[in-house]
Amino acid sequence: MHPLLVQPFASKFSLLKQLGRSTSATVQRFSFHTSKMVQIKEGDKIPSIDLFEDSPANKVNMADLCAGKKVVLFAVPGAFTPGCSKTHLPGYVDRADAIKSSGVQEIVCVSVNDPFVMSAWGKQHNTGGKVRMLADPAAIFTKQLELGADLPPLGGLRSKRYSMVLEDGVIKSLNVEPDGTGLSCSLADKIKV
Repeated sequence: MHPLLVQPFASKFSLLKQLGRSTSATVQRFSFHTSKMVQIKEGDKIPSIDLFEDSPANKVNMADLCAGKKVVLFAVPGAFTPGCSKTHLPGYVDRADAIKSSGVQEIVCVSVNDPFVMSAWGKQHNTGGKVRMLADPAAIFTKQLELGADLPPLGGLRSKRYSMVLEDGVIKSLNVEPDGTGLSCSLADKIKV
């Protein structure tokens, strides 16, 4: 890997000087993002981003999935992790019928994992017909929502733990765990549809 890609930004200029390269020409090539990204909020529309169900060949566009429907979406830091496997996902599986009886057409679980892992995790918890298991392998959806968390023990960027209710693609309620990973406001028994 090129040394400029692994160096912190400030030290890149010092490395450029050591290599005898112009720093002013290099500065012009860098694109600076000066406005702070804002976490998605109630009233916002869900972005039109593809996630994956069961395999990389099966794309599911989130805006299309939510169009004209009432959807409960919840996200977890990782498939097969203890809190997600013992509490979070099972709660939605157990309460799926009750949630859907209040007009919800889809319950969706999202995690920054590959689609094969999400599929296997769903099979282990009998999610078929209850909860759709969607993978966000490159964290594109998670980044767009500004709901990512840097969790090095889990491999780096993962999703914060949250839940939301969407109506026709618009976020009606959003519950983000205060510490990003806890198990309180985003649980199935806390969802208000």
